[in-house]
Amino acid sequence: MRILVLGGTWFLGRAVAQTALDRGWSVSAFNRGRSGKAPEGTREIHGDRTVREDLAALAQHGPWDAVIDTSASELAPRDVLAGAKSLEPVTGKYVYISTVNAYRGWPNEPLTEASELLDGPADADAEYGRLPANWDGPDWYYGRQKAGAERASQAAFGANRVSILRPGVILGPGEYVGRLPWWLRRAEKGGAILAPGRPEASIQPVDVRDVAAFALDQAAASGSGGAFNVTAPVGRETMNGFLTACLKATGSGGHLVWAPDDLLIKRGVQQWTELPLWRTSAGVWNVDSSRAQAAGLRCRPLMETITGTWEWMQGGGRPVEHPRWAEHGISTAKETRLLEELGA
Repeated sequence: MRILVLGGTWFLGRAVAQTALDRGWSVSAFNRGRSGKAPEGTREIHGDRTVREDLAALAQHGPWDAVIDTSASELAPRDVLAGAKSLEPVTGKYVYISTVNAYRGWPNEPLTEASELLDGPADADAEYGRLPANWDGPDWYYGRQKAGAERASQAAFGANRVSILRPGVILGPGEYVGRLPWWLRRAEKGGAILAPGRPEASIQPVDVRDVAAFALDQAAASGSGGAFNVTAPVGRETMNGFLTACLKATGSGGHLVWAPDDLLIKRGVQQWTELPLWRTSAGVWNVDSSRAQAAGLRCRPLMETITGTWEWMQGGGRPVEHPRWAEHGISTAKETRLLEELGA
């Protein structure tokens, strides 16, 4: 296979490139050259996806059997559309990495691929769906942009030549958001550790290497495209299993002190960020990924993801700098107050 990775230098894009190289495929990576280098053996092509001349020059490097788009998280749909149109004549298939945020019902409702998508035209600019400063309702801006980008890829290639992957939370070596690394550092510190919600609560993170492998499988798949939710199976992993694995991976002597959801909410703990992965919405960890599993998605046990990430961190691994890293983690003072309230 000859593939083009849009991105290729960090987290999912790098995992896609490395996994393809490991399969013996020919890999090109198109990026601006600002976030490190793609894996050794990759043909790097530098340019900006928002510059039409750069897109035209990129197409001259083809043809490719497939393009895997891992770097559109901050692009407007119209920019995705322009890039896809430039590549369509020299590419067989388009694999677009979207998100469960594209669904109108996330995170409040259980989801399948048949769930309603948010509005978002294929030619929308970056202002489409932006919310007013005093908005107090659902934050659909990001999801609208991603849903529009999905439509953009299909408008350029046709639905039968596009596979859309909608992951939830992606963890693993190279993570730039900081969710798992924060918990691993907290576990390493030891002592009484504030654990959120119910120990048996289901969670569905997926390993970055498993997303990469499935994206490549879709690039190679014959026949029609389609959309796939890409998460671990519902109910297989739990919050207790996740936190216990963090303790085990770090060799920590710490112990978990469980705080009920209502207490954390009453004390103003920010869901999703102060205690990463904790969220009480009914649909946040109720995403049906059976279609992807039937198509070949294999999700490794969460313990392997945690161990692999800790080994990466201990080996000097550092993510690219990203503002989301600073969003995650409860302060020591706030955690201590809550632990004292719980009698720990």
